[in-house]
Amino acid sequence: MSLVTCYVLRVTAFNMYTVSKTFTFSYGHRLLHDAGRCRHLHGHTGRATIVLARDALDANGMVCHFDRLKETIGTWIHDTLDHALLLNAEDPLTLLLRDANERFLPMEGNPTAERIAELIFDQARTFNLPIHAVEVWESETSKATVTT
Repeated sequence: MSLVTCYVLRVTAFNMYTVSKTFTFSYGHRLLHDAGRCRHLHGHTGRATIVLARDALDANGMVCHFDRLKETIGTWIHDTLDHALLLNAEDPLTLLLRDANERFLPMEGNPTAERIAELIFDQARTFNLPIHAVEVWESETSKATVTT
């Protein structure tokens, strides 16, 4: 008679849960010192997709309630970026716009899709959201992404 020993191994797969919500906003900008057409004032109807991630779900079985996303970063995008003119803080237009009491957002460096994504990413952190990535689409075919 032979003795057979069986081992039962429990393999636990590491799960990462993600959720995302997309917000649409309209903005104008120009890229200071750009060699192409983007040096001129122009606008976009952009989309920002906020991606949150956790390795475990909360008591309600969620990464984050979608309402919380809307009430925090969604409201910030609406109040700060929607229908705003985004300009390099060094852009001479900022002086004229300030004097005319026009709405604009001065940014460190050119307001590229990459910098807008970074701005939204950093703001999402201030709301203590488990931020994983932000995608900013400035057109149907062009996007920039910032990730952890």
